[in-house]
Amino acid sequence: MKRLFFLAAWLLLAGTSAAQDEYQAIVALRGMNESVHGIRSMADGEHYTLLERGDIRRYRYDTADAGESLLPSAALDLTITDYAFSPDEQQILIASGATTIYRHSYTTTYYLVSDGKVQPIIEEATAPRDARFTPDGRMIIYSDQNDLYSYEIATRKSRRLTNDGAWNQIINGTTDWVYEEEFGATSAFAISPDSREVAFLRFDESQVSEFQMMRFDSKLYNEAYSFKYPKAGEKNSVVELWTVDLSSGAKRRIDTGNETDQYLPRLGYTPDGRLWFYRINRRQNVFEMIVCEPSGAQRVAYEERAQRYVERIDDRTITFIDKNRFIVKQESHTGYMHLYLYTIRGGLQGPITRGKWEVTEVVGTDGKRVWYLSTEPSSLQRALYSVRLDGSDKRRLTPHEGFYTIAPSRGMKYYIATHSSATSPNRVTIETGDGKLVRTLRESNALRAKLTATKRPVKEFFTFCTERGDTLNAYLLKPADFDPTKRYPVLLTQYSGPGSQSVQDRWSLDWEDALLEKGYIVACTDGRGTGFRGEQFKKQTYGRLGQLEVEDQLSFARYLADQPYIDAERIGIYGWSYGGFMALGCALKGLGLFKMAIAVAPVTSWRYYDTIYTEIYNNLPQYNAAGYDDNSPIHFAQMLDDRRTRLLIIHGTADDNVHLQNTIEMTRALNRAGKQYDMMIYPDQNHSMRPNDMGHVRQKMVDYTLQNL
Repeated sequence: MKRLFFLAAWLLLAGTSAAQDEYQAIVALRGMNESVHGIRSMADGEHYTLLERGDIRRYRYDTADAGESLLPSAALDLTITDYAFSPDEQQILIASGATTIYRHSYTTTYYLVSDGKVQPIIEEATAPRDARFTPDGRMIIYSDQNDLYSYEIATRKSRRLTNDGAWNQIINGTTDWVYEEEFGATSAFAISPDSREVAFLRFDESQVSEFQMMRFDSKLYNEAYSFKYPKAGEKNSVVELWTVDLSSGAKRRIDTGNETDQYLPRLGYTPDGRLWFYRINRRQNVFEMIVCEPSGAQRVAYEERAQRYVERIDDRTITFIDKNRFIVKQESHTGYMHLYLYTIRGGLQGPITRGKWEVTEVVGTDGKRVWYLSTEPSSLQRALYSVRLDGSDKRRLTPHEGFYTIAPSRGMKYYIATHSSATSPNRVTIETGDGKLVRTLRESNALRAKLTATKRPVKEFFTFCTERGDTLNAYLLKPADFDPTKRYPVLLTQYSGPGSQSVQDRWSLDWEDALLEKGYIVACTDGRGTGFRGEQFKKQTYGRLGQLEVEDQLSFARYLADQPYIDAERIGIYGWSYGGFMALGCALKGLGLFKMAIAVAPVTSWRYYDTIYTEIYNNLPQYNAAGYDDNSPIHFAQMLDDRRTRLLIIHGTADDNVHLQNTIEMTRALNRAGKQYDMMIYPDQNHSMRPNDMGHVRQKMVDYTLQNL
């Protein structure tokens, strides 16, 4: 009996060791996928810079050269987190190192490179962040401890521009937690083209409820970290728009309307110096762009209304061409995301693009044409096009099928294209603005050779029809030695959140790929509510998050179970964040359909999540309680068939995004229902399991899958 026990233990350890080797092989392969980092186009549109091995190097677009270092030797020891050129490109502002605040924000140490010398600046600041040159290059505007400052380069002196900033009370010029997370911006100020004034947002978060997150940090006595986090239906910050004169210091409040329970997610100046700002109502179904005239009058230059919601804005929702013309990316006119030409005084001039496909990104414009990425070849792909502003002379510029990302030069003379597909890793090229190849920067040749030698499986894309008649995109990854006469266990991986897309024709590797060598199939589908198939497909989950999406994943599992090469008794599902919410929903409502489920950092009740994200898709809980409760996994914990479904819940204790509260309340419900499950806690790790355990959690999931599926 003892010999059998030790033999079983040895086999388990041997299997775990092999799994670790396989996962490390995945990590190594992923690291061989080449790209370029820190791309900046220079003002002439003929040169660009890259961040390479701690150096900032300048290259020409049109010819291959060894590049030129722009840093003195004294700067080469800095850990460069980010960098920016002064307007005349004679100075470089370097952010060195980073102390993380939340997902995007951090404080840093700033250095200025000028005349071949590097020197620390803003040394008097306690926690400087979001520093930026003024357009005339004389000053740097930055934030420190919730207040804005100007730094005069010539005198090396700072001047305080606001003086009421206070932690968890007032924020000037940077965003609060929910704006940063959901609107994707950390700075909340803009500098006028003439460098005379700064416009900034002032957040009064004094009435926002505090969330306390416990920090352990290997201390004898752990400490609570408190920050303002507005949960769905609760109070947001009251946000005001102000300007400050950089000469006199005089401040002026800008009228943003009578409503205070609203969002002001972007602000800036037109090319001729008029202040503009975005305004979105709390329901997020009315979006306006307001332009402030020199007389003090305001003009609604653009307005969009939707029955359910206006798609979340980003930096390229509106792109100014000149002092009067701008391009809008929106879906409300036709039900597909397209580009439209507007003028400030004349309104809509006409569509630029049209069709049953979607523009995904505005790359740039030269005032005559616009360059954009779209799904026109396939909803799974991204291709680059250019077209005249009147919609004529459309040209496809990228020749290959797959997925492109684009870094344009100033004036669109050139662009750097990164291309991959499900069968091909990154290739980075320089193209002219009309799509002609100039040269290749990276080809990932070592990775290509390795993939050929090892014959790694590639995604097989297909569509299937659910019992309800919905056609969904999906892919399968099969073991390299796949035999259709055998039956294989399968892991469903998914995210499923509104407007997202997991089924893409691009090269990728993650922990799930380690399972292929162990004889598993990996499968994925994008259910209803996901993106890039039109407004109607995306928005049908509005007001009932987790209902249709779970139905579709269950349909996918049943579809796979019917395939002759799938072991219907060994189907698992995994997801992270929204995907974790989905994995729980499927495990509980699947009634034993899944043998295993892994939910990482899951939302378990949308009442626990933030205002902006939750309310745009689910309305406020005051008006849609059923949308919050009917599909919350907490409320049907008793449905878990723990005799047939092994459930693993994973969470980091320092997750400021999806709070550990979600997992605590889920486990409380499971405990009360008498259910058995597994749990893994990562002390002091955030939503991405940073700073220490990104690899550990993935290895844990590999091991758990091999042991339980």
